[in-house]
Amino acid sequence: MFTMEDHILVAVSGGKDSLALWDVLRQQGYQADGLYIDLGIDGGFGYSARSREKVEAFAAQYPEARLIIVSIPQQYGESVNAVAYRKQRRDRICSVCGLIKRHEMNRIALEQGYDVLATGHNLDDEVAVLFGNVLHWQMGYLLRQSPVLEADEEGLSRKVKPFCHFYERETAAYTLLRGIDYIYEECPFAFGATSLRNKDTLTRMEHDAPGTKMHFYTNFLKAKEAGIFSAAPVTLHEMQVCPRCGQTTTADGLCAFCRLWDGDGGASAKVPQ
Repeated sequence: MFTMEDHILVAVSGGKDSLALWDVLRQQGYQADGLYIDLGIDGGFGYSARSREKVEAFAAQYPEARLIIVSIPQQYGESVNAVAYRKQRRDRICSVCGLIKRHEMNRIALEQGYDVLATGHNLDDEVAVLFGNVLHWQMGYLLRQSPVLEADEEGLSRKVKPFCHFYERETAAYTLLRGIDYIYEECPFAFGATSLRNKDTLTRMEHDAPGTKMHFYTNFLKAKEAGIFSAAPVTLHEMQVCPRCGQTTTADGLCAFCRLWDGDGGASAKVPQ
């Protein structure tokens, strides 16, 4: 996935998986810095503020490592939930959040010259995504789902998921043994998310047949390597360069991220914090 010479940017959220990953990499001697994206979510208990505190407290244990913090409200003028409501995407806050995080992670990795962007996705995360993509036969997503996504000439950074073969309970055990303090609460807007329902379904399957998750994921990767999806025609859109932010997009004109910040979207409902 990477070498000791690579400069690694770890996307940290304040949760157990990302902090465990950063800790493992630093303990192993890798040149790993952290990136925290402050989404401005309150949820009645200061979710983003508390998450940021956990990240900053952890980073203080590694003074030689750099912690980059991007505040979405400060940088772009709105929290993730505020822009979702303004654009009438209140039922899809998670998708707006994902769009914002992907854009900013890629932007920072490229602008700051990192060789690789690492995320703390574990096996439970990966099989939940895989399950959803298989249910709806999202061929484009299935083709791209991988522990390693190589950088390309079109402006996408190299992305890796070192924990993709570890169960969530294993990273939880690691943080407990290492005494890593992390935020326990789920994002207040994650309630009812499809990914969580998929996780619950797969966890029940795992309970009845231990090893189901690992079998599902590893055999998917083997099938990909064997070319099982290669015969399926997938329309790939020509990549363009967004005239505002300079990142790649399949859209003509502004990318989806930049369009979030244009106009009021016609929304007028009160925005939850």
